[in-house]
Amino acid sequence: MSLVWRLLLPLLLVVPAFAQEDAPYFVTYDHHLEEPGNLELEMNSTIGVPRSGQRAYFAPFAEIQYGVTRWWTSELYVEGQSTAGDSTVFTGWRLESRFRPFAAEHAINPVFYVEYENINEASRIQKEIVGKAPLAFQPNSELSQAHAHELEAKLILSSDVRHWNIAENLVVERNLSENEGFEFGYAFYIYNNLVAAVDNGARYAAYRTYDSASTTPTSAFNAAVQNMVVYGQPTTGTKPIAPGLGTGNVVLSPTFTNSVPTGMQVSLSGYQLNAIFKTFTLNKPVATYPFLGVYAPP
Repeated sequence: MSLVWRLLLPLLLVVPAFAQEDAPYFVTYDHHLEEPGNLELEMNSTIGVPRSGQRAYFAPFAEIQYGVTRWWTSELYVEGQSTAGDSTVFTGWRLESRFRPFAAEHAINPVFYVEYENINEASRIQKEIVGKAPLAFQPNSELSQAHAHELEAKLILSSDVRHWNIAENLVVERNLSENEGFEFGYAFYIYNNLVAAVDNGARYAAYRTYDSASTTPTSAFNAAVQNMVVYGQPTTGTKPIAPGLGTGNVVLSPTFTNSVPTGMQVSLSGYQLNAIFKTFTLNKPVATYPFLGVYAPP
């Protein structure tokens, strides 16, 4: 299956058409806007029961939608989350607007969408159309300090065909907190996977027994960390977490203080990220953890 179809198929939904604005989509939008002057308040939530011993969480968010004009609908999202055995935190807000340039019904009805996000890493809201990535499970006190400012745009193409609605959403995102360029749906999904993989590799290195007397790790230690990033396990696998990612793209940089290891940094180098319309060469993400393992030099 081509890359273009892998991007478009998850965004293509066909459902019975509704006379009202509310369609049974989860994250996809159609061309029906809120009636002018109407104010709608809606409460939603995400409840997570993770595996592997991670803590359950409850993440509610409030949606306030207002029909500004016949061609403009605006929405405000306010969110938070509570993790069992941890704490309850405010995770941020999102402001979006949808603009329909043509009031009359057409075979294909375009709508332009723009959203600004001001959230932190503790967010658990499953509202992204561009894919998903493993969640970070550090304490909320740490996650809530890492903020992200993102701008998202969509081209919504929607049609009512008899009793059915066909809607396609094409997405592009820009992370305003980092100099990462524009990322499209497929690229954003891959990059999120890379962030989680590098973080997992650095955490693994921080708790593993370090068996070298210098900042140059032994080949076995280095290979285990590289495999953890690429395959999600310390041994060689067959399917990397991102297309084209290899162990040669993973760089492990231990730090020493007073002749003992004190930190483990893992980063990517020279990875080619295919963003459909452009290819980026990544020398990041980077993750660093304090060394908490056993130091056992030869």
